[in-house]
Amino acid sequence: MRICGLSQGRAGQRGLTLIELVIALAILAILAAAVLPMAEMTVKRTKEIELRRSLRILRTAIDEFKADYDKAKSEKKIITSINETGYPKELDDLIKGDDWGGMYPFKRRYLRRIPKDPFDEYDLGWGLRSYADDPDSTVWGGEDIYDVYSQSEKTGLDGTPYNTW
Repeated sequence: MRICGLSQGRAGQRGLTLIELVIALAILAILAAAVLPMAEMTVKRTKEIELRRSLRILRTAIDEFKADYDKAKSEKKIITSINETGYPKELDDLIKGDDWGGMYPFKRRYLRRIPKDPFDEYDLGWGLRSYADDPDSTVWGGEDIYDVYSQSEKTGLDGTPYNTW
């Protein structure tokens, strides 16, 4: 039976009821709650990979600087003092480079730029250790740069603090 051209019942209606909308939103919320921790984990893992890469780049550059110092010293290209270790005095020395008393016909640069610590929230920069410092020291002696570490207090996915990497 039709009244004024409208049909009775659901057969002629289109759209969703309020209950159907609530159920759909609940399902979407459950899916989002499951995906969000995985996305956060992926971001943290990516930052950890970047931290490992940055530490490897810096430590390799420091080692290459020291190797060139030792080579220039053994070939008597440079004159050294008794207290010199051969490690860079500051990180910028790795960017500026050195020709090592003519050992190279150009200034050998070890880095184009200093990589950033991806977990450095407060712009503290890298933690530095000199050759005379203890291996786990958090205070830089200031003589040279023997090692670098992250100053982040956060803990990695493997349970170790980033500042011990």
